[in-house]
Amino acid sequence: MAISDPKDEGEIRELIERWARAVHAGDLEAVLADHSRDIVMFDVPPPHDGVRGIDAYERTWPPFFAFQAAGGSFDILELDVTAGTDVAFAYALMVCDTPAERAAHPERRLRLTLGLRREDGRWVVAHEHHSFADESPIAEQDEQAIRDVQRGWVEDTAAGDLEGLVATIADDVVSYEMAGKMSYDGIDEVREVCRAGLEASPGGVGWEIPDLQVRVGGDLAVSWGIDHLTPTGGETVRSRGTRVFRRTPDGWRMVHQHLSFPAEG
Repeated sequence: MAISDPKDEGEIRELIERWARAVHAGDLEAVLADHSRDIVMFDVPPPHDGVRGIDAYERTWPPFFAFQAAGGSFDILELDVTAGTDVAFAYALMVCDTPAERAAHPERRLRLTLGLRREDGRWVVAHEHHSFADESPIAEQDEQAIRDVQRGWVEDTAAGDLEGLVATIADDVVSYEMAGKMSYDGIDEVREVCRAGLEASPGGVGWEIPDLQVRVGGDLAVSWGIDHLTPTGGETVRSRGTRVFRRTPDGWRMVHQHLSFPAEG
């Protein structure tokens, strides 16, 4: 495809920037002005097979204008244009979020690709593709992260490292221990339980969970298994352990623990 005069790329850039300003202003007529009658848009929301034709394209915009009116953004950060004689394409990164979402996820970008063609001597948009990167958690990675947290506990217990041991425990943790109070609530109480456990075995404690099971669903995870605790020079004690974790911006944190021995019959 022969490359046209850079003037075409300038015209297309202005067309796209004009369109984005119209979207931001909620000006439906201007939004539609430079689009072909047979426009096909692959949008973030359904339908999965795309929005086809200018009438269907027009119907998608009023709900988005409501989002804009409530403070949503639609701002071009980067725009690249390549123009041929009669066909061109452009791609852009945009900010398209509410103020709260922008504050929480400043790195998030809307990805935009446009296909254009020349009709009657002017450029029109024949195709739009909008998307966000898929941020869905990967279950295998999350499961490994939970296992890594518990492996860290094993290492910190062996080293007698109290602060390392509690670093991945949530401030609002609730722990059902095998002895003592009915429940230990909050990181301060659980830290003291951990401190007492480490001080009771100054020679270090070996900890294994050979049958550790982990299940992850969204921002919560649960693990369970038989804890094998072996004080230096002592005998191994086995107990049952169930732990619940919550995803946080700083990684997975344990929010609940339930430890027990079987009741003697």
